[in-house]
Amino acid sequence: MTDHITQDPIYNTVNRDDFPAMLDVDRYGTRTAAFDGIISATHDHFWDPLDATYLDFSSPFDISSDYIMPPETIPELQSAVADRLDEGQKIQLANESTRWSLSAILHGEQGALSLSASLCHIMVDPGAQEYASNQTREEARHVTAFSRYIGARWGRPYPVGEAFGELLNELVGAEEVYKKLVGMQMLVEGLAMGAFANIHAKTNDPLLKRLTQLVMTDEAFHHKFGKIWADKTIPKLTAEEHARVEDWAARCFETVLFNLINIRQKRVIYEQFGLEWEWVRDACREVFTDADRRETLKESTNIFRVLVKTLLKSGIITDRTRPIYSHWVDMEEMAGENEDMVGYAIADEGIEYLRGLNAGRKVIGQK
Repeated sequence: MTDHITQDPIYNTVNRDDFPAMLDVDRYGTRTAAFDGIISATHDHFWDPLDATYLDFSSPFDISSDYIMPPETIPELQSAVADRLDEGQKIQLANESTRWSLSAILHGEQGALSLSASLCHIMVDPGAQEYASNQTREEARHVTAFSRYIGARWGRPYPVGEAFGELLNELVGAEEVYKKLVGMQMLVEGLAMGAFANIHAKTNDPLLKRLTQLVMTDEAFHHKFGKIWADKTIPKLTAEEHARVEDWAARCFETVLFNLINIRQKRVIYEQFGLEWEWVRDACREVFTDADRRETLKESTNIFRVLVKTLLKSGIITDRTRPIYSHWVDMEEMAGENEDMVGYAIADEGIEYLRGLNAGRKVIGQK
């Protein structure tokens, strides 16, 4: 029998094929109010990726002459790789690397869409089910938005990296609710908040800057859903249950840390410039050591730092797995920080922007 480690009844589930359980008349009257605030707030951050009022995908940006992300954010250009490229090739490689990163984000959004939809099939509480369906809708517009952005700039995305694709497949297909919520709602969503905050702060493309902000207005609430689960679940876990959740989180963390931006998996990019991926890997290792990796994790918008803070503030990390994270992050410093996550301020600004924009919009059917 599957052990979902839910503890709180609002996360109770049934088998994904047990639709008759959804028709139980007593079920309809047991709706939790825990997610009402998040559900109601969706009206404050409505946006439509198919409406140019929100995002104009026809806005120009010359990827042959301008960096979408600054060259200092591209690891390969800080190594001997740059010595083999002229300026035009440097721009092209940098923008292809950005294309790779945004393709990973697109695949992550598709994973979140499919996982949220899968929660609708198994969650018994009508309130939890409504939240999951609401998130599914929002993830769908993220897939549309990133598909359109990548299409406008490059034509098509890169395939998903092997390791990240395997993780997404495992999360979507997992039967255990705790794996879905810890893996997607906390780790992948935490990763996304860090990525979007970093892109929003540094990109040279106004369209991408606006896109990431609008997505963050949704993701901030998705991230909070995972936090609600942690608040209601983690304190009630037995030592054995906590160890299982903690070990799962640590394994997911190491998977994304060592594989999300992996030279070997990006070899399709280097082939375009006649570069062997093994040589690129060695060149990057010469200038980007573990010490350098730890230094980058000090940035508040570093995607992996945001991820660790999510787990730490949720009470998932204990002394058992603390060394895994403390090798990369100053855990004592992080423990003293408040619980506000990077990106929340950007999301709040985006919500205010959308409120003003939507206030002047006509409701469908309105004359």
